[in-house]
Amino acid sequence: MKRIFPYFLVIFCSFILFSCDDEPKTKPISEVKAKKKPPILKEFGFSLNDYKVVKDTIRLGDSFGGIMDSNGVSRGKVFQISEQIKDIFNPARIVAGRAYTILKSKDTSETVQAFIYQQDKINYTVIDLQDSVVVRKDKKPVTIKRKTASGVITSSLSAAMDNEGLSILLADKIADIYQWKIDFFKIQKGDQFKLIYNEKYIDDTIYAGLANIEAAVLTHYDNPYYAFQFGKDSLSGFPKFYDEEAQSLQSFFLKAPLKFTRISSRYTKRRFHPVQKRWKAHKGTDYAAPTGTPIWTTADGVVIRSSYTRGNGNYVKVRHNDKYTTQYLHMTKRNVKVGQRVKQGDIIGFVGSTGLATGPHVCYRFWVYGKQVDPYKQNLPSSEPLKETMKPEFYKTIEPLKKELDDLKFKKI
Repeated sequence: MKRIFPYFLVIFCSFILFSCDDEPKTKPISEVKAKKKPPILKEFGFSLNDYKVVKDTIRLGDSFGGIMDSNGVSRGKVFQISEQIKDIFNPARIVAGRAYTILKSKDTSETVQAFIYQQDKINYTVIDLQDSVVVRKDKKPVTIKRKTASGVITSSLSAAMDNEGLSILLADKIADIYQWKIDFFKIQKGDQFKLIYNEKYIDDTIYAGLANIEAAVLTHYDNPYYAFQFGKDSLSGFPKFYDEEAQSLQSFFLKAPLKFTRISSRYTKRRFHPVQKRWKAHKGTDYAAPTGTPIWTTADGVVIRSSYTRGNGNYVKVRHNDKYTTQYLHMTKRNVKVGQRVKQGDIIGFVGSTGLATGPHVCYRFWVYGKQVDPYKQNLPSSEPLKETMKPEFYKTIEPLKKELDDLKFKKI
């Protein structure tokens, strides 16, 4: 009996052990996690969680009626909607490449509740169909971020901007500001720039473009050219820029009749003509550019010629006043008529190779009192400086901006 007892004790303990292991294990209530609700998504004034959302882009050939029809809205209903909203928004003018959003009900009918058309990243139009047809125009919330930048030019302004990770729009704007003072065809290695500017952001994160440039300095041939935004043009509404002495940066004439290209041939009294194969005077400046590049008038004036000849091809001639006249040759298409008044920067035609031309370019010709001259050798008039009564406010405004620019450090080449 004494020998059997130890074996019995081992068996009993084993039974107790395995019985404990077989008991079901349950998690404490505190460990049971509640199912997470999806985040609430809001856009265009709607809670997107309440709808089936369709996002797409207008394609070439698309129409408002076709898009709505493909989403279950009858042609008759589309006509009714178009008639009701046409005074605020014309659906026939939707543009290819623009984004749109359609909100549908979540039930089996998937009835269209709203159509949102985005004119750009910020502006949009809502056509709300839920109760009655209501159209409204709105904007996404935009924040402005102030920034500074500096850089050294090694080949071109746009390349220097790109090297600093800056937007090409910023390079375009700088070229616009300085186009009356600086010949960008003569920009050289070692020229430098400093900028104070503002950018637009949607929801504080999505870049939405350049807001404005507050101040800039472009050092060209070791000469600093300052630019400070102050006020707006009374006619165009565009911002005006002045140098540190309150002189307007805008000149009576632009430096060139088109943007960002190269000079293929300058004004000269002796040049071998590539078509006629003989030596003759070339009384113009040729700007090579891709076909279709916009050509603008370099100053305000009246169109006195808009025609075609065998040598000039399609051309436009503008009289600016009794002293100055300009002409633009070899256009692929003319954009103005005789007698039409044009303002500086208006598009008067497009680059082509009509007439005696070997490739796409515009030949820019310049007259002073009826005599053809080289515009780059003329002392051309500037626009009026800032009014004396405005100068105290101007100097007070630019003083901290100039100090901020001067304190910015150029990066070494």
